[in-house]
Amino acid sequence: MTLGTDIAPGLDTDALLDDPGIRIVVCCGSGGVGKTTTAAALGVRAAERGRKVVVLTIDPARRLAQSMGIDRLDNVPRRVEDIDGAGTGELHAMMLDMKRTFDETVEAHTDAERARAILQNPFYQSLSAGFAGTQEYMAMEKLGQLRARDDWDLIIVDTPPSRSALDFLDAPKRLGSFLDGKFIRLLLAPAKIGGRAGMKFLNVGMSMMTGTLGKLLGGQFLRDVQTFVAAMDSMFGGFRTRADATYKLLQAPGTAFLVVATPERDALREAAYFVERLAAEEMPLAGLVLNRVHGSGAARLSAERALAAAENLDGVGIVDQTAGKAGLCDPVDAPAVTSPEAPESPLSPEPQDRTHHTSEPQDRTATAPEPPDRPAPHDPSAPSAPSAADRGAAPATDLVSVEQLAAGLLRLHAERMQVVAREQRTRDRFTAMHPEVPVAEVAALPGDVHDLSGLRAIGERLATGSAPAGAA
Repeated sequence: MTLGTDIAPGLDTDALLDDPGIRIVVCCGSGGVGKTTTAAALGVRAAERGRKVVVLTIDPARRLAQSMGIDRLDNVPRRVEDIDGAGTGELHAMMLDMKRTFDETVEAHTDAERARAILQNPFYQSLSAGFAGTQEYMAMEKLGQLRARDDWDLIIVDTPPSRSALDFLDAPKRLGSFLDGKFIRLLLAPAKIGGRAGMKFLNVGMSMMTGTLGKLLGGQFLRDVQTFVAAMDSMFGGFRTRADATYKLLQAPGTAFLVVATPERDALREAAYFVERLAAEEMPLAGLVLNRVHGSGAARLSAERALAAAENLDGVGIVDQTAGKAGLCDPVDAPAVTSPEAPESPLSPEPQDRTHHTSEPQDRTATAPEPPDRPAPHDPSAPSAPSAADRGAAPATDLVSVEQLAAGLLRLHAERMQVVAREQRTRDRFTAMHPEVPVAEVAALPGDVHDLSGLRAIGERLATGSAPAGAA
């Protein structure tokens, strides 16, 4: 398939946000591509178009709170002020507190005494604070909680900044499998048998494993794990059940995935993997948001022509020009400035004195006579000729600066056009692989987004960003 021949359909983000059937929008992609900003901008735009929105971010940088004018974000949705919601729109924002969400899940699905035992267990505290996959699993838990409350008609999720975007889909299953797996059931068996029989079972069935783990981690660790498992017995099935329910919620028609990427090779490769994975899992993909796309208002001037013009400016030979000949080289029969008999160019650096300085004046009679056209020594009493500045002409140094500035700007434009061309080739490869995926391109901003006005600008670019970058 020839690259560039397939044009991806434009992604209409306003139609997506206005659709009352869409209840969940998941912004996913690799780290550093602008998922948080995209989720926040979509939330602001949806709220100002009349929807009740909550944005859930898992970004530890807290940029979302700063851009929305909120002092802090935590596990409780907080309302964003200064939203022009057309009478009905509202915007709330929150940041996932992984441990607090885990604690709330424990408290909600077991009695107070057992919950207290679990929360105080050292193994649980380690698990809830940083066990692999816990953050992604708790993001799914929080999504399920928000959807069950039914306080908002649109939930926008900013997925965790994982090493791989696929972790958001894989981690909940991995953690659910761990909590409901053979290892946990093996640890749980002694507690169910009880007493010495249970300990005998543990010693027989796990002697080799416990011996190895005991040497590496210590016997106290295993006792903490067993206590944790015994307390969590009634909850293990619930973890797996809720993970499965949330997974099905992500497959439902009311959910829309937006894959976010930048027009770089690695980011779009990750986006392509995610698109394929969503298709394999039968999850609804709304389209691709391509952030930080570079363009130029002077795209008709190619990089090659700009570089050629810059080289021509560098080769003009301004230093060899006489006054009044800016932009044109002197005739080939003009005397060279390096000749001691030639007049000095006003743009030339000061000539170095070729004589040896002594304390005594030089004998002028021993030197060759001065050429008749050399100007006479300056007489302070004689009227001076008007300077170039007095005549209205630009000083020679300014002429040099203008030429250098023009050449520099042409090279900058050439570099920008080379970036634009590289990004276009990268987009073309993605489009050739997935021509059915709608694309919205968001032009690169000159600075960071740090307030609601910036988020509104991003939302506007999302709504109108299906035009190719670089178009005049």
